[in-house]
Parts: sequence; C-alpha cells; structure tokens
Amino acid sequence: MLKTIMVATRDRARLAEITSVATRFGLDMLLARLGLAKGDNSAAADPPDLPRRTRQAMEALGPTYVKLGQILATRQDLLPEAWIAEFGKLHSDAPTLPFDQLRPRLEAVLGEPVETAFARFDTAPLAAASMAQVHRATLTDGQEVVVKIRRPGIRKAMEADLRLITHLAGIVEASSREARRFQPQALVQQLLDTVLEELDFTQEGRNADRLREDLADNPAVVIPAIHWTYCAETVLVMDYIDGVPPRDGDALRTAGIDPVAIADLGAALVLDMVLVHGRFHGDPHPGNLLCLPGDRLALLDLGLIGHVSARRRQEFLSFILSLRSGDARTLADTLLVWSKASAPDPGRVLDAAEQLVARHGSGPLVLTRMVADFFPLLRKEGLVLPPDLALIFKALITMDGVLGAIQPGFDLSQALQKARGRLVMNQVAAAHAPEKTVALLLELSRIADDAPRLLRALTHRLEADTTPVAPSRPDNGSKWIAAAILAAGALIAAAQYWG
Repeated sequence: MLKTIMVATRDRARLAEITSVATRFGLDMLLARLGLAKGDNSAAADPPDLPRRTRQAMEALGPTYVKLGQILATRQDLLPEAWIAEFGKLHSDAPTLPFDQLRPRLEAVLGEPVETAFARFDTAPLAAASMAQVHRATLTDGQEVVVKIRRPGIRKAMEADLRLITHLAGIVEASSREARRFQPQALVQQLLDTVLEELDFTQEGRNADRLREDLADNPAVVIPAIHWTYCAETVLVMDYIDGVPPRDGDALRTAGIDPVAIADLGAALVLDMVLVHGRFHGDPHPGNLLCLPGDRLALLDLGLIGHVSARRRQEFLSFILSLRSGDARTLADTLLVWSKASAPDPGRVLDAAEQLVARHGSGPLVLTRMVADFFPLLRKEGLVLPPDLALIFKALITMDGVLGAIQPGFDLSQALQKARGRLVMNQVAAAHAPEKTVALLLELSRIADDAPRLLRALTHRLEADTTPVAPSRPDNGSKWIAAAILAAGALIAAAQYWG
C-alpha cells in the first residue's frame, strides 16, 4: 500500500525512499500490522530483532523519524519493554559539516563576518546532531559561548516527512484495529508540535528564559544565558558552561562535588518544575545536565519542554500520595480520569491499583521499579495515558535514573515528603491568585445583572409547575431554588469581601 498511497508530487521521492528503507530493514510484518502493506498482520509474536530493526530504520530515515521514536520511547503504557529499550537508544548524532557550509547562514543572521562578530570562533564543531551543529566561540566582551546553527535544508526535509507521517497516521487509524489503540493521529500531533518547536531555535531560547525565571529563587540551578542580539530562528547563542555530567558519584567527588547534595537538588528541581511551575525539562539525561562547583546543577538543551496544567499537577500529586498512603481507591480514581478515553472497567482498574499499592505502597519509592510494574498493568488493562502524562513519567524516570546512579538507594518519596508543604502552599496561592478573584467577581457581577430576570423566571416556573414530585427526587424547581440560593450567597460574600 505504501507505494500506491496518493501523495503530492513533491513528496513522492521521499515516500519511495521510506519504502526502500522499510524493505531494507525487513519491516514488512510491521507495515502489514499497521495496515500499510499487504502481508500477514496476525497477532503472532514479534521476531526478537524487530524492535532493533525498526530503530535502525528510523535512524536511517533521519531526524523526523528519530523524533517520532523518541516520543514512542515515552509510551510505556503502549509498548513492551523491548521496544521502549530500543527507542530509548535513538540518538540524533550526525556527521559533521564543514563550517564553510554553515558560514553563509550564520553571517546572514549576524549581519557581519564571523571574524568581526566574535573575538574568537572555533570552526571545528563542538558537537553535531541531525538538526544542528554546535561551535564554541568568545564574544567581544570576553564571554565564552556556544553557537548552535541549524543545518541547511533541514526544515524543508522535515516538513515533507511530517506531511507524509500525518497522511499515513490517518490510514493507520482507519485500517488497523490494533494500531488504533496507539492513537496514531494524536501521536503525530505531538510529533508536529515537538518538531516545529525544535526547528525554531528562538523557542529554545525562550524556554531557557522562562525556566530561569521559574527557578530564580534557587541559586543552585543554572540555566545558560541567551545572547539575543546574535539569535534567530536558525541560530542560537548561549553561555558556555563547563561542568561534570552526573554519571557516577566517584567522578563528582573527584571534582569536589557532593553526590548526595546533587541528588537532593535534582529531586527538588524536577518536582518543582513538574508540580509547582508546570514547566519542565522533557529529557533530563546526563548529557543535558552538568554538575558545577558549589554543588550546583546546570540544565542544557532546552528544545523539548513539557507543560503541565494545574489540574494535571493536582492529579499527579494525588497519584503519588495515594500510592504512598496505600489508598488504592483514590489511586484507581486518578487512573480512571487519566484513561477515560479508553473506557476502562472500573473494577479491573481498582484491582490494578491494589496490586500497585501492595508492591510499592511502603518502603522507598524507587520510581524505575514502580514503573516496571505500573506500565505493564496499564497495557494489560488496555489503559492509555494522555501524551502529556507520558512525558512527565519519562522525565521523572530519567531523572530518577540519574540520581540513582550518583547516589545508590536514592528515595524519591523522601524528596516528595520534603516538598509536600511547598507544593500545597503553591496550590493554595494559585487558588487565591488576584486574577482568579477578579474573574470570579466579574462573573458574579454578570449574575447580579441577570438576577431580576432569573428571579422572575424562577417565580413563573414555580407558579406554572404543578407536576407532583417524588419525595426522594428533587424536581427542577428545587434545583432552580438551589441555584438562586447559591448565587445570592456568592453575591453576599462578594459584597462583604469588598465592603
């Protein structure tokens, strides 16, 4: 079917390339299962090397498919561990480009030659990825920086891939019952949002500024400063930070950095980002973190930032706290809210929650161990998490793994206990934010303006309604009375508040 899908002429060459790569890596069974090719699409067990071959094909197809695989690596509620492990290996490394191929783009942004814009510029790359290449430089004021330059032609290529993937997702969702559970169109929307955001380097710069503002009260957290006069959609210039990646405790101790202090800081940081500020680093692996003298922690590579609504923060906190307190029913209620799109059976969800509490409701909360039980239970019961929650779990698991590597036996539940008071106070403050009070008063004002009309309508309805009412069931008239009483009480309370 791949060869016969109707696509725009401009994308046919890319479709032919995708077909060729899929064939080269022997993905016929996978394509048939997704409804994209003829063949055996039965539920037979996957060949043991199918996840590896799929990951290799994604790497061969380039950055868009690497990003798709990285998103799938967050979906432990959908995919077995073998697939998650392979997609977790996806990387965006790429061959380096000669700087002469990047110079025109950089100088177009700078408006002058590289040699005059910088006091020093290293033409040998510091790092290279599929979307960009990074070089070290020194500004004319002496500040050491890194310069991130987008690869030429990458936007056009990725936009073609996104068009094709969007088209294919619609076909998959319509033709494959098994794939429908994966909500392919929702996954593709997440991919679209991620790729389009990461292609615009000014978005990464804004992410850095927002996180720096969020975490301004914590001097132990460092976010590189962005030098906006040098930046554009295709170029990002930020402070160079030299530090030690948090891969093992001995390396940190050798550098004069306390692993215990870094573990405590990292735990408090990720909880603050997710549960207090609602904005968090989407991939805090050791390559994106640096430990600095003074037991400080720097966050790098801020292209992927997750966002958590206030409601979702409350739900996630309820999930963790109900697990820790052994409250299986509240835990099940949260799971039902999260997975309502998959129409789960409440009794089976409660059974799953009780199993989770029995295994992890006491003792240290080792997130990786809990998740090793949690996600198979979700798959067994057919529960599918919303994409934003999947990214939260991925970020927490990644950070938990980092902290466990530098401080064996690290217990995230202790960090949560320490943070509980701060989290509650933040929620109380948010509930009483001035803008919310103003919004409430504006709504009450509208109700007050409508009160005479509402009371006249209520009186008319009560006079006209002669239908007998069962004692055990409140009638519509009593509902109107209740609404009127509530509105009147709210108006009186507001008058007293502002009186």
